[in-house]
Amino acid sequence: MHKIKFAALARLAAASLLSSIGTDLGLRAQVTPAQLDPFVTTGTRTPAAPTTLATVVDQITAADLARRQQTSLKDALGGNSGTPLFSSGSSGALGSLFMRGANSNQTLFLVDGIRLNDPNTDYQVFLGGACVSACDSLEIAHGPQSTLYGGEAIGGVIALRAQRGTGAPSARIAAEAGSFGTVQGSVSAQGASGANSYNFASAGGRTANDRPNNSFTSATTTLRLDRTLNQRVSIGGTARWFHGDYGDPGDRFTKDPDNSTREDNVLVTAFAEVKLADAWTARTVLGGQDRRFVAEGPRVGRATAFTVVKNRRAVLDTQTTFSGIERHKMTAGFTAEANHTRNTGFGDINKKQGLFAIFAQDEFSPVDTVYLTGGLRSDDFDTFGRATTSRATAAWLVAQRAVKLRATYGTAFRSPSFLDLYGQSAFYAGNPNLRPERARAWDAGADYYLPGQRGTLSATWFSTDYTDLIVSTSNFRSVENIQKARTRGTELSAKTTLPGAVEVRASFTYLEAQNLTSNTRLLRRPRQSGSADAWRDFGGGVSVGAGATFAANRRDVNARTFAQIDHEDFSVTRVYAAWQVTPRLTVKARLENLLDESYEEVNGYPALGFGAFGGVEWKF
Repeated sequence: MHKIKFAALARLAAASLLSSIGTDLGLRAQVTPAQLDPFVTTGTRTPAAPTTLATVVDQITAADLARRQQTSLKDALGGNSGTPLFSSGSSGALGSLFMRGANSNQTLFLVDGIRLNDPNTDYQVFLGGACVSACDSLEIAHGPQSTLYGGEAIGGVIALRAQRGTGAPSARIAAEAGSFGTVQGSVSAQGASGANSYNFASAGGRTANDRPNNSFTSATTTLRLDRTLNQRVSIGGTARWFHGDYGDPGDRFTKDPDNSTREDNVLVTAFAEVKLADAWTARTVLGGQDRRFVAEGPRVGRATAFTVVKNRRAVLDTQTTFSGIERHKMTAGFTAEANHTRNTGFGDINKKQGLFAIFAQDEFSPVDTVYLTGGLRSDDFDTFGRATTSRATAAWLVAQRAVKLRATYGTAFRSPSFLDLYGQSAFYAGNPNLRPERARAWDAGADYYLPGQRGTLSATWFSTDYTDLIVSTSNFRSVENIQKARTRGTELSAKTTLPGAVEVRASFTYLEAQNLTSNTRLLRRPRQSGSADAWRDFGGGVSVGAGATFAANRRDVNARTFAQIDHEDFSVTRVYAAWQVTPRLTVKARLENLLDESYEEVNGYPALGFGAFGGVEWKF
C-alpha cells in the first residue's frame, strides 16, 4: 500500500514535464511537430482513423453542435446510440447516463484529458447543467475502457475536450431568449498566430423552468492555449469552470418551496508532447480539479440543513508511443492520482486516496486490412487494493474496404466509494473489506461505408456480465459484494449525406438489462430507445432541421410509494432553423418538445413542455 501526497505528485509531474522538454530541446531535426491532443478517446489512446478502430466511437464536433443548435451537454449527449440520458427534472436537474445498460456511476467522464468523476466525485450536476461551446468536441467510446483509463469505465468513456485554435483570429457573440423565462448568451474567440494558438468560450444564462422554486442559473467558461516551442516540442494548457445554481423542488409530490443546490467545478490542465525520435513520441498531462457542491434545505422552526461536498483531485498522466517496429505501435505509461473528499452529509466522509496505475498496449496490423490491439493495466489504490484489467480488439476491412467487421473483448471495474468503505452514522457502517465491482464484456459488429464518403451504416451486438456489485445488506446497515447482473443488446446507427444537401443521423438501441440475483429488470434502462436528426441547407443562407428521441419499455421507482413500476413511454420532437442574413449575422429559432408531450424521464419529475426560442449570432 502507498500514500501519494499532493506535493509529491506535483514535484513528480514537474520533473516529468521538464525532463521531457529539456531532453528534446537539444534535438534539431527538421521534422514537422505533431499537433498536441490532450487526450484521445478512440479506444487506443493514440490518434487513429475511424476505419481502423474496432471500438464503437461516436464523434460530435463543435460544428455538429452549432448546426443542431444544442448548447447544453445533456442535449448534446442525449441523442446518441447506446447512451440513454435521463434527467430528474427540467434544465439544470441531475442527469444520469446508462451506456449499454451500465449504471450512471459506471461510465467514465474525461474532461480535457483527466477524469471528472470517480465513485466520490459524481458528474450528474455537471452533466445536467454545463454548456458546450465552439471550443468543444465530444467523443463517446462504447464498452469497457478500464484497460486504457482505469476505474468506472464499464459502460464506456465520454470525453469532452477543448479544441486547439486554428486559422486567422475570429470571434462570435450570440444571444437567445424564449419560453420559461429563458435568457442565455455566449462569447467565443479563437485563432492561431505563428507558434501560438488560443481558443476561448464562455456561455451561460438563466431559466425559470415551469415549476415553483425551479429556476436555474449557470455559467461555463473554457480556455485552451497552445505553443509550439520548436519542431519537436509543443506545450499548452486548459482551464474550465462550471457554476450552477438550481432551485430544487423535488418530485411533484413533494413540491419543496425552498430547497436549492449549487455547484462550482474547476478543472485545469497543463500538457506537453515531445517527438523524441521519428518513431517515438511522449505525452504528459498534469491536471487538477476542485469541486464544491452545496445542498441547502430551509426548515420551519429549525436551522437550515446544509450538505457540503468538496472534492479535490491532482492527476499526472503520461504515456509514450513507439512505432519503430514494423506494423506495430506500442504505447505504455502510468497514471498517478491523489484525491480528497469531504462530505458533511450522510456518512460524514473526510478521506484521502492515492492511486498509481501502469498500462501497456500494442496496436498490430499484420496486413493492410487487419487491425489488432491488445492491452493490460494494473490500478493500485491505497484504500482497497489492486484491480487488473485487459482488453483485445480486432477490425478487418473487406469488400474493397467498403465493409469493416469488428469485435472487442475487455474487462473493467468500478471502485467502491468512501461511503461504501468508511461511511458512519447511527444506522450505517461502511465495509472496508469491499472488492471493486467487476465486468466482462464483448461486442461484435459491422460498418458499411457508403460510396463517395457519404456516411456509415453500423450494427453492433454487445453483452456485459457484472459481478461483485455493491448493494445494501439485508438489514440496510452496511453494504456488501453480492449481486450479479447482465446487459446485452443491439445498437444500430446511420450517418449519411443525401442528395440536396441533406444530413441525416439516426440510432436505435435494443437492450435487455437483468439483475441476475433478484431476477428483475434493471431500473431506468429502456428496452427500446433511439433518436433521429435530419438537416437541410436550402441555400441562400437558410437551413432547417428536425429531430426526435424516444424511450420505451422501462422500469422505474414510483416517487410516492417507492414501488417498482412500468414507466411510461415517451417521444419528443424538435425543429430548428437558421438564416444567415449576412456573412456576419445569423438569426436562429428552435421549437423544443414540438408536440407538447407530457412525460417524465424519471418518475415524479416532470420534463418541460413545448418551448419556443429565438436568437442571433454575430461573427467578427
